[in-house]
Amino acid sequence: MGRCWEVIGVIDTEGDCAEWSFPAEPGAVRGARTVVRGQLRGWGLDDLGDIAALLVSELVTNSLRHATGPIGVRLVRPDETSATLLVEVSDPLPDPPCERVARPDEEGGRGLQLVAGSACRWGTRPAVAGKTVWFELSVPG
Repeated sequence: MGRCWEVIGVIDTEGDCAEWSFPAEPGAVRGARTVVRGQLRGWGLDDLGDIAALLVSELVTNSLRHATGPIGVRLVRPDETSATLLVEVSDPLPDPPCERVARPDEEGGRGLQLVAGSACRWGTRPAVAGKTVWFELSVPG
């Protein structure tokens, strides 16, 4: 069975940083989860794979709902001065995401709450074309 997602470009997966670009299509969510888990496994950070993939899924899904251009995913490996993994999801829409409280009967609207509750820190910053939503996860141990 073949892949049902596409990466527009693998920007870099060597060293302490890994970056990918995905088309704004539904398969981007699965693709982003897959490359994040694989990269973390390659860095020996398997313990962060599930939570990082879940939070990336939420942010990529938000990008798909609101933006029309490519979606970037970037990981920065912790070094000796930091015990946190930095994860960034970028899209061409300049508007920052809005955290809201979803009603119990709503199917969506909890993604940013999940990010806020699971990450050490998170935030947004404007980019030249769009915005970046980022979060940090503590490395166990």
